[in-house]
Amino acid sequence: MALAVLTAGGLYFFIPEAFRVSDATKVVYPALLVVLLAVLMVADPGRIDRDSRRLRFATGLLLGVITLGSGVSTVRLVVGILQKADFATPTDLLTVGLVVWITNVIAFGLWYWHLDRGGPAARAADRAGFVPAFHFPEEDLVVAQEQGWFPQFVDYLALSFNTSTAFGAADVSAVRHWSKLWLMTESVISLTLVALVVARAVNVL
Repeated sequence: MALAVLTAGGLYFFIPEAFRVSDATKVVYPALLVVLLAVLMVADPGRIDRDSRRLRFATGLLLGVITLGSGVSTVRLVVGILQKADFATPTDLLTVGLVVWITNVIAFGLWYWHLDRGGPAARAADRAGFVPAFHFPEEDLVVAQEQGWFPQFVDYLALSFNTSTAFGAADVSAVRHWSKLWLMTESVISLTLVALVVARAVNVL
């Protein structure tokens, strides 16, 4: 999870000013992510298993910052393509599109990880009382259950990646209404980005 957050912060440097919140956020945005991530790691080092409202709030704030940066870049990229913004080469356009797409995958993966079954701490403690938002195929394997398997961040990142590439959740089933709507939203965003970026790249040639 920490590596994914740092990746999202690093990718922000590759987004041109026209597609960022503002020019100042080129430094402020990654720095804020690092500070919030450091707070979480200091408060709950190692595997995330400490259940705290303050930590949940800090995590939500961190994900909100990533979502804001990703959302603004996505909207500005789509609007820029529709308004025929200038791109020097198809490579420049594809690079920006890829960076925005990857950041969206990370953002959705983090939200799935943060919200499903009460969050990572509740899942690590095997706390009952939370209705799953997603059903993973490992949950049907006796061996996996005997080994104490529970979904971790990489599982949610894979779910997000599959949704953005195949426009579906693959072998994972969405159980709750909000999880179905979020998968639909991610699919629509990804489909829009891919279609517009590729079509515009062809026109730039």
